Amino acid sequence: MEVRVAHQIPASLCMKCRAAKMLCGLSYCPVMVSSLFKKRIEAYGSKDIQGSSPPSVFVGRFGYPKIKIYPGTPPVHGNTASYEDPKAWMGLDLEEFLSMRLSILRGGMEFRVKEASNPAHYFRDLQIMSLAEKPVDLEIKTEKGFVARDVLLSEHTPPMGPSAPMEAFTMGNAKIENRVERVYGDTDLLSMEAMVGLYSSGLEVSRISRMLSMGTMGIGKNRKAVPTRWSITAVDKNLSDTLLDEVKADPWIDRIEVYVRKVNGNLFAALLMPSNWAYEWGEAWFPGTTWNLFSEFAAVMIDYEPYEGRKDYPDIGGCYYSTRLALLESLRKRGRQARAMVWREIYPGFDLPVGVWWVRENVRELFQATPVRFDDYDKALEYMQGFFKVPRQRWLKKSYVHRMNINPTLDRYV
Repeated sequence: MEVRVAHQIPASLCMKCRAAKMLCGLSYCPVMVSSLFKKRIEAYGSKDIQGSSPPSVFVGRFGYPKIKIYPGTPPVHGNTASYEDPKAWMGLDLEEFLSMRLSILRGGMEFRVKEASNPAHYFRDLQIMSLAEKPVDLEIKTEKGFVARDVLLSEHTPPMGPSAPMEAFTMGNAKIENRVERVYGDTDLLSMEAMVGLYSSGLEVSRISRMLSMGTMGIGKNRKAVPTRWSITAVDKNLSDTLLDEVKADPWIDRIEVYVRKVNGNLFAALLMPSNWAYEWGEAWFPGTTWNLFSEFAAVMIDYEPYEGRKDYPDIGGCYYSTRLALLESLRKRGRQARAMVWREIYPGFDLPVGVWWVRENVRELFQATPVRFDDYDKALEYMQGFFKVPRQRWLKKSYVHRMNINPTLDRYV
């Protein structure tokens, strides 16, 4: 497989760099991704793929309410749990992460979303696999061989390898914890209650969203399969809504706090103020990045919510809620409330979408750091802006939280 990039890289540059200096300006090495990827794949021409699924189940959205569900596995046996573990991904180089995720081969089978409430053989097996705590042996028989270039790259979901229409599949025994099995078996439990209960018990959000997508929670007769990209955002939003109810009852933080994190061609920064809750998430995509391939200038976008919240879906997309969840996790842990602006700059070379998990985990890491504290808002803003490449006034012109900070009565009129 060749990893395609948005611009041509001269061979002379690769020969000088040899994956050591990133002279091309990308945040990963396409040559290394291709090499690592090939080592993980046995034979694309085969219609029979066997391996240990992490477990991996992807629910498509096209054709809804008739959709395709894709169980997947790398063609390797053993402990593949890290293939579906966002926390483990944070410790990997981007090349290693991409090669690992793109080696998950998927077989697609068509179902109706309402089959989740009364599943037949194949759908029930997929539900059981989605509940599993550990890797599950999986054999997939497809109608045709896999095409290496047909991989899934999305801003919503983690990268995945190619898919092919599936004739049949068989799976081994699945180990399921009691807390997960209880949710699956309780057909009187609301989905929201199930999500909150599992999250409170320590289950990671990626597993909760997988369970939601396969229709394994909620009132029995109302259970439906949910496209994966929808379930991820639904879990981030609903869990952060619950945390926000708790945080709003907490006292304010004592001083202004600034957090900064640089990683893989990205800059994350947050400014928290002693105040009632308000929140904004901003992104600045530079030319040559995933969502700004054709402009000559960085494109800045910010979405926000006042204390009362918002009723519509943010234009900026699912990262709004993944960031919101990470922020509220930090505040709830501290027993504090704050007004927050969280901004991200994405620099040239970061041109592959890797999913909202990446933002959620990096913002979690952002708030693990010790902040720099200030008593003066202008000095805090000046410090934070010292890390950014987009001019300060371009950010502030779009910032709702900034307008609140310089006009304390603004929130009364929103």
